[in-house]
Amino acid sequence: MIPMPRLAALALAAALALPAPAAADGIMLVQAGAFWMGRDDGPPEEAPRHRVYVRDFWLERHKVTNAEFALFLNARGSMSPPGERRYDRDDADARIHRDAEGRWVADPGFEHHPAVEVSWVGARDYCAWRGRRLPTEAEWEKAARGDDRRPYPWGREPPRPELAVFDRPYNATAPEAGRPLGASPWGVHDLLGNLREWTQTVLRPYPYRHDDGREGGNGRDRVVVRGASHDDPAASLSVTARRAYDRRGAAAGHHHTGFRCATSEDLGGR
Repeated sequence: MIPMPRLAALALAAALALPAPAAADGIMLVQAGAFWMGRDDGPPEEAPRHRVYVRDFWLERHKVTNAEFALFLNARGSMSPPGERRYDRDDADARIHRDAEGRWVADPGFEHHPAVEVSWVGARDYCAWRGRRLPTEAEWEKAARGDDRRPYPWGREPPRPELAVFDRPYNATAPEAGRPLGASPWGVHDLLGNLREWTQTVLRPYPYRHDDGREGGNGRDRVVVRGASHDDPAASLSVTARRAYDRRGAAAGHHHTGFRCATSEDLGGR
């Protein structure tokens, strides 16, 4: 019989030797390490290219869908306790509405599309409801590009419909599943295209530092948004692109912005 400490060591060695990222409940492990963040040959807000170390974290494989966010609205409501708007329910672009019994339900045919018109507060509160949080922009970029300075999650090949949802008409999102060829090195899907994504990071110049006050914001400063939307052109798809919304923009939902949740909790045993 192999002693228990030896078994534990063998299990750890086997886990470290796995070539593919681990997953639990639709959430992907992005392993700790340094990566190249930003670029020197693009807009000034993306420079300079620099090395950033990120600890282990987990990022959901897909963006949160309308059906998933409807469950949260039924559990917690469309307004936060302080009166902040979580969801622009009256916007014509919204895809979640109340049924005859007053319950929030996704519009037919849009259940599996990524949730639109969710404010930054709504995204933050949904993730907390799930026991998770929004990713930092450094986590988002590492999940998207890996360690090899690739311009797209899938590599260096130019965007095409099998890889990402882009260059579509206004509010023409697509279901979250269906483009595995566009996955990042860590197995995360749709990091470019379909919808841009909220992060928890306040916009500040590079180099990025996690301990300089840019993390842990409350939505009152300029919030960083990453990724690209379904109605963005191919030329705007880039893992380094940084957008930001001011307090008013973060307090509202948008037809081009969604989100996914992250966690630092070790989910390997699930």
